[in-house]
Amino acid sequence: MSLPSSVTSELLAKLTGMVVATSGRAHAVTEVYSGDKVVDLPQSDPADVRTAYAAARAAQAVWAGWPLKRRLGVMKRFHALLLERGLVVADLMQVETGKARRMAFEETCDVLMVTSHYIKAAPRILKERKHGGVVPLVSTSTEVRIPKGVVGLISPWNFPFATSLSDAMPALIAGNGVVLKPDNKSTLNVAYGVDLLYEAGMPAGLVQIVCGEGPDIGAALIEGADYVMFTGSTATGRVIGAQAGQHLIGCTLELGGKNPLIVLDDANLEEVIAGTVTATFLNTGQACMHIERIYVSERRREEFTKRFVEAVQAIRVAAAYDFSPDMGSLVSVAQRERVQGHVDDAVAKGATVLTGGKPRPDLGPAFFEPTVLTDVTPDMALAKAETFGPVTAIYPYASVEAAVAMANDTEYGLNASVWGGDRKAAEAVGRRIEAGNINVNDGLAASYASKKSTSGGFKASGVGSRHGDAGMLKYTDVQNVAVLKKQVLTNPPDTDWTKQVDKTIKGLRFMRKLGIR
Repeated sequence: MSLPSSVTSELLAKLTGMVVATSGRAHAVTEVYSGDKVVDLPQSDPADVRTAYAAARAAQAVWAGWPLKRRLGVMKRFHALLLERGLVVADLMQVETGKARRMAFEETCDVLMVTSHYIKAAPRILKERKHGGVVPLVSTSTEVRIPKGVVGLISPWNFPFATSLSDAMPALIAGNGVVLKPDNKSTLNVAYGVDLLYEAGMPAGLVQIVCGEGPDIGAALIEGADYVMFTGSTATGRVIGAQAGQHLIGCTLELGGKNPLIVLDDANLEEVIAGTVTATFLNTGQACMHIERIYVSERRREEFTKRFVEAVQAIRVAAAYDFSPDMGSLVSVAQRERVQGHVDDAVAKGATVLTGGKPRPDLGPAFFEPTVLTDVTPDMALAKAETFGPVTAIYPYASVEAAVAMANDTEYGLNASVWGGDRKAAEAVGRRIEAGNINVNDGLAASYASKKSTSGGFKASGVGSRHGDAGMLKYTDVQNVAVLKKQVLTNPPDTDWTKQVDKTIKGLRFMRKLGIR
C-alpha cells in the first residue's frame, strides 16, 4: 500500500534521528497492512541509556526551576499543536500498528484530554499545604511537592501514543524529566508527539527516547530512573517491579486483564450489543481493558447470542488510511499467531466457533476475523490467559451470584462491565467484582476516560494507578517543612519528669477535647 502523504522520508529521518543510539544496530519498521519495510529504527545499548539519563537530568534541573505557570504554558501550546496535527499522529500509528483510523484518532484524543485535565488541576494538586504543627499556634508544618527527578517510562505497542504522552504529561508538569522507551513497533508516532513538545517550548533534552528490547536495555532503564512507569504484560511487570524494588524506587505497573462483562436480565439488549461489540473489538481486541468474557443468563442467552453474532459479522474489517473500517489489523504476524493459537486450542478441546476464527491473508499478513466462541472450558488457554485479540467467549450463568463468582475467577482484576436496566442494582453487582475499573452500562470508556478519577488494576493487573490526583502525585516526593516559632520543645536539665508527664497528659486531653489534636 502507499503510505499516507504526511509520512515522508524527511519526517521519518527526523523521527528516527531522535533516538539516542550509537550501537549501529537497527530494527526494521514495516507497514503492518502490507509487511513492506518503511524505515530502519536505531537501537540503543546500555551506554546510550546512561547518556539519555544524563541529558534528561541536566534539562530537568532547568525545567524544575521554572514556575509551574511557565511549564503549563508549554503544555497549552502542545495541546494546540496536537489539535492541529493529530491526524499526522494517526497516520504514523496506522503505518506502525495497523489499527483502524477511528481508533488512532481516538488515541490522540486521550492525550488531549489528559493534558487539558492536568493543565487545570496541577495548581491545586501541587499546591503547598500548610498544617498546624506539633504545638498549636507556635509551630507549622508544610507539605511541599518535589519532583522525583527523571522518570523511566516504558510504553507498549497497543496504545503507544496514549501510554507514552498521557503518562508523561503529569510527570513533566510536576517538574520531572523523562527517558522514554516505546516499543520498537510503535516509536515513530511517539517521537512525533515528543517533537511537538519541543516545538511548544520544552527545554532541549528533557524527554529522551531510547529503543531496544527489554533484555538488552531494560536493566539500564530501571537503574537510571528515579521512578518507573510501565504498561505491558504481567510477566514483564513482575520483573520490572522486582528491579525497581532492588533500587528502592517507586513504580506504577499497568498490566494485563481478562475482563468480564455481565448482562443482567433487565438490560436493554440493543444497547448491550452495541456497547459489547465496541468494548470487545476496539483496537482489534488489543487493549488491556477490552472484554474477553461475556456472561449472560440462561434465560436471555439464546437471544443475546443470536443478536451479538449478527452484530459481530457486520463489523467492517479492512486495511485503509481512512475512516471506513470498523476494525484494522493485529500489530504483527506473531500476534496473529498467538491469537490463532488460543482459538485453535479451544476448538481442539471442544469449543464452538460462532463466527470468525480464521486469519484474513487476503486483507494483510496480520489480519484476523472478529471471533466469538462458546462452550469454553477451564482447560483451554483462552479461558484463563489474556488473548489480546479480536476474540471473546460467551458463558451462561444460572444466578447473579454465580456470574459474579465466575467474573472473579481470574488472577486479573483490571476492568469489568455490568449492564442492567436498574442502574443501582447493576452498580451493586459491579462493586462485587474484584477489578480496579467498573463500568455500568458501558464496556470500558466510561471509567478510563474519567481523567479526574484514578485508574488502576487489582491482583495481577497491576500496582499503582494513572489519572486523577494520584496520577500526578506519584511523580513527586513530599517534603515536610516544619517551623517552630518559639522554642517550647526542649526541656531544661532540672525538669521534674513526674510533673512533666502529668502536664503533657492534661495538655493532650485538652487538645483532643477542643479538636486541635
